Amino acid sequence: MTTSEEELLPTTRRALLHRIAVAQAEGRAPSLVAAVVRGGRTVWHGARSCVDGHAPDENVQYRIGSITKTFTAVLVLRLRDEGVLDLGDPLEKHLPGTGVGEATIADLLAHTGGLAAESPGPWWERTPGTLRPELADVLGEHPLRHPVGRRFHYSNPGYTLLGALVEEVRRAPWEDVLRHEVLEPLGLHRTGGRPQAPHAGGWAVHPWADVMLPEPAEDLGRMAPAGQLWSTTGDLARFAVFLAQGDERVLSAESVREMRTPAAPPEASDVVAGSAYGLGLRLQRRDSRLLIGHSGSLPGFLADLTLSVEDDVAAVVLANCTSGPAVSSLATDLVAIVAEAEPRIPEPWRPLPDVDRSVLELVGQWYWGTQGFVLRLTADGGVSLEPLAGVGRRARLRPNEDGTWTGLDGYYAGEVLKAVRRPDGSVSHLDLGSFVFTREPYEQGAPVPGGVDQDGWRGIR
Repeated sequence: MTTSEEELLPTTRRALLHRIAVAQAEGRAPSLVAAVVRGGRTVWHGARSCVDGHAPDENVQYRIGSITKTFTAVLVLRLRDEGVLDLGDPLEKHLPGTGVGEATIADLLAHTGGLAAESPGPWWERTPGTLRPELADVLGEHPLRHPVGRRFHYSNPGYTLLGALVEEVRRAPWEDVLRHEVLEPLGLHRTGGRPQAPHAGGWAVHPWADVMLPEPAEDLGRMAPAGQLWSTTGDLARFAVFLAQGDERVLSAESVREMRTPAAPPEASDVVAGSAYGLGLRLQRRDSRLLIGHSGSLPGFLADLTLSVEDDVAAVVLANCTSGPAVSSLATDLVAIVAEAEPRIPEPWRPLPDVDRSVLELVGQWYWGTQGFVLRLTADGGVSLEPLAGVGRRARLRPNEDGTWTGLDGYYAGEVLKAVRRPDGSVSHLDLGSFVFTREPYEQGAPVPGGVDQDGWRGIR
């Protein structure tokens, strides 16, 4: 992937540079590097450093902490797509003897397995992984904190179990599987479990004095699938493109979209904050913009990858300090700067290449009782059902081979829409999960549940 700054306006580039400069200065980060992706490639790269003339470029490695979890989730989804396992399988089915076998694979991916947030002490992020050689050492004597499947509770041991699951099924180390199945196909040659020069050193910055202390770069051992990886802005920019589009060599666009779909029951505070969690991905609503991604931190390092699929803009931010700059907010701001200063230009409208006339006769206005809806044929061959007044249930539906459609989201997700025809072949009504849609409000002669008064509509006499 080549870097091209010329595609962004000079004012946009300056705004991006100003934003990371403020973040590095106010956050007192030894160095901070960022990239912006648009249209499937990097369009801007910027860096700030406390050492004049030594600002990092897109090939300098930083530790990315929990962004590693998204890579682990991709491996698990690959196993699902191959038919090796199902996300609804209890962990015990594939990895027996852990003591948390009632949790499903989906529970672990979505942090709803009820597991503790951390492994038993000492603090695993700042001590050698050799202190926790076995899964039992990671889980401890009492690994569960909540009932399985009831609430979102972020768990690093949960992703350790997912890494162990990958190793059990593939009969190979987690990192080897990751390299072979994800990193190499996507061209992420500067991403791995060990630092390779050039790489940044991790630092702790004193909270009340402008002095620094080097942080240890421990090998996390069993905890590696939760946070081991090192990467660069260049590689994470490529990974952001994958998370937006998918790649058949690794994971289909449909499976990546599934990762981006909320999978965990949110806490009340999450609802207020507009936050949710999918399968290895964070979801946030910020200023009417849906943002997908993940943050990461380990002693000496901060990282964030944030993506707006609708705007086709992503941002990556890496810094080498234990705390300081709010990298998630910074990445969000970088996305917003580009999306608002240079809005995405839509593709030209084009007519469909072909259309089934039996489907075409179904489009247009329908009524569920007295509420008006419109059925539209979409460019991908599916249909969409939307309320005319803008308030009410709506759905996207994909076509099935038998001429029906299946709902993809909202109330009608998984429900089947079918056109019910009269003996002469004309359309009587639509049936969507037992809801009857007619061409007229409570149409006479249609099978409206409860029937229709024979005297019809009337006013006040």
